[in-house]
Formats: sequence, structure tokens, C-alpha cells
Amino acid sequence: VSTSGCHDCHTPWHVGPNGPEPDMRRALSGHPQAMVMPPAPKLPEGPWLVVTAATNTAFAGPWGVTYTANLTPDPESGLGKWTAKDFIETIRTGRRMGRGREILPPMPYPVYNNMTDADLTAVFTYLQSIPAMPNKVPEPRPPAAPVAGKS
Repeated sequence: VSTSGCHDCHTPWHVGPNGPEPDMRRALSGHPQAMVMPPAPKLPEGPWLVVTAATNTAFAGPWGVTYTANLTPDPESGLGKWTAKDFIETIRTGRRMGRGREILPPMPYPVYNNMTDADLTAVFTYLQSIPAMPNKVPEPRPPAAPVAGKS
């Protein structure tokens, strides 16, 4: 989990004594439920692609707004009801439980797709061993629709 960078996005960040750092009290719990995000700012012109929340758990880009998932074993808001097979199928297909909605950026599931089933099972086993944290993450928001008559 450390090597794969899961904490980089799935653990909310806060400002610590040395600057931004993961808030390990909320390790792998995803975007904070209580943090309601305003509409995403308009992306600037040019090569910029993404804007990120200060917690590093919400991302806006051409795909809309995505929120990092709760990876803890909480049965209602995390992976508590998932099986290793569900987890592996999600990574392999880029779809929730292998058949649901698409996994959206910035989740680099194609990179993790190169991990073996044994490696992914080990990651899932670890995620099932950490403390469960109730934290219902919002569903992704689609990109803003253009206003009629404007381009």
C-alpha cells in the first residue's frame, strides 16, 4: 500500500508542522464526508488538466469531479462487504466490482493492472486488517454541461 501510493490520495491531507502531510488518523478513509466541495473552478487555458482539493481527496478535470474512495473495511462506506475477487476485478476492469461504474481519474488502475493476483490479494488483505472508518464518500460529479447558446 505504501509502495503503490494509496495514502497519497486515499488518506486526507492536512497541514502539519512541516507543511502538507497525510492525516494518518484518517488513514485510507477517502474524501472526508463532512467536507462538502463547492463547484469545481474552471480549468485554466493551456496545458493545465486537473485542480485538486487541499485534502488531496477531490479532483476536478475534463471528466468532472472525483472523490477518493474509502478503502477501510467499514461495511457501509468502505470495502467491508467486498471480497478479494471484487477488489481484483475492479483493478483489472477499471469498473467498480468489475461491472459497475467506471473508476475515474486520477486513480491509476491501469498501472496496478500489472500487479499479480497474489499481489492484489495481499493489498486487499492488508486493507481488510486496518481499522474500519465510517466515511461515506460522495459519488463523482459529471463535467459541467455547457450553457445553451454559449460555447
